[in-house]
Amino acid sequence: MDLFNSRILLPTSEIPKEWINILPDLPTPMTPLVNPADGKPAPPELAMRIFAKECVLQEVSQENSIPIPNDLRAMYASIGRPTPLHRAYRLEKELGIEGDNIKIFYKNESVSPTGSHKLNTALAQAYFCKKQGINEMVTETGAGQWGSALALACNLSGIKCTVYMVRISFLQKPGRKILMKIFNAKVHASPSEFTESGRRYWEKDNNHNGSLGLAISEAIEHCLRDESIRYSLGSVVNHVLLHQTVIGQEAKSQLSKIGEYPDIVIGCAGGGSNFAGTAIPFIREKIRGVYPETEMIAVEPRACPSMCKGKYMWDYGDTAKMAPIVKMYTLGHNFIPSPIHAGGLRYHGMAPILSILLKNKVIKTVMHHQTDVIQAGLLFAKTEYILPAPETCHAIKEAIDQALKAKENKEKKTILFNFSGHGFFDLLAYKEYMDGALKDYEMPTEEIEKALSAEDMPKINEAFF
Repeated sequence: MDLFNSRILLPTSEIPKEWINILPDLPTPMTPLVNPADGKPAPPELAMRIFAKECVLQEVSQENSIPIPNDLRAMYASIGRPTPLHRAYRLEKELGIEGDNIKIFYKNESVSPTGSHKLNTALAQAYFCKKQGINEMVTETGAGQWGSALALACNLSGIKCTVYMVRISFLQKPGRKILMKIFNAKVHASPSEFTESGRRYWEKDNNHNGSLGLAISEAIEHCLRDESIRYSLGSVVNHVLLHQTVIGQEAKSQLSKIGEYPDIVIGCAGGGSNFAGTAIPFIREKIRGVYPETEMIAVEPRACPSMCKGKYMWDYGDTAKMAPIVKMYTLGHNFIPSPIHAGGLRYHGMAPILSILLKNKVIKTVMHHQTDVIQAGLLFAKTEYILPAPETCHAIKEAIDQALKAKENKEKKTILFNFSGHGFFDLLAYKEYMDGALKDYEMPTEEIEKALSAEDMPKINEAFF
């Protein structure tokens, strides 16, 4: 065990020159965005009124790859890309798997200025908005990783930034709120009194916990006030997953330098961005038959198991039914999640790309309880010396489970997971765990079925397609 060589680095010259587009390789065609006003495929003009024009073009591109502009690659270099790949030697020793039969690697996205992978798409979206002449970007955020990233990206690009932050996270994670404000963003707890979407809930209960679906509604309503404003999303949609593929491409190059290829690729999944960004370069090779046996595992919280317990169907992307309708695994747009600390994993739906891959059994899903993942995060912190975000703890928990399973079965395995973000803004979760006050939540099946059978679920006639 050579702890001094646990990191595998790449020079800035090896920052990927293109994003990998998985759409042409999907086992079934990508479903379109649907206009909530008429139930028909959304015209480009509608999407371009919400998102940056270049992002909309990327959303539907059938090119195998899309070039990354050189000045954007320079921005990536300025925030620390390529990020390190680590071998978790000390964690392996703690698990009793020392040696070369079972290896655990993690891609360390926590080294970015805002502490997570989210800057990879935030910089890209702000870059394209700036080129388009957009004056303000507006978004929602759960745990605050995404809001922090967009705030920094907008500050760098000279664009105003407004963030609607899910209220429970607004209260649980004041550090994230402060960080956003440092980068000149305006931050509102959602539901808020500043939009019609928010007031419907705020006036009934101004301590409402909120949800990502509701915060999205507020952000989109804000966006539609002025032609010079664009909405920015940190997960779910195709162009966001596209931008995150720099993670998996770098990891693939780093592993190749030591003659490794993963048997298992793991990431936590709320909307799908960090798991997809890590896995897509490997998924494409799996689909093309290059490495068909590689397992791709997306990890969800039991409190919000959109893929594990939801249904694959058409649903609104937000609570107020203003965002485009997409076909995805969903718990229903009216879903209000339990107040778990993994705020970035509390979205009611899942990325359409990942939904198609799961439906076709290209990827797998598992779910874990909050106390189990925080326990895994503590073990990781004590062995690898980085405190993980609660979201990241889900991937760590599954990586540990897979390593112990391989040990029990006497199998050789190389495991890769995305360390998507650090937890230094999430200390309350660890305090509650250590105090014995952290609770587990699980969505009852009958509540999920009730939500998915609600009268306001969209009825889409696929004959239009």
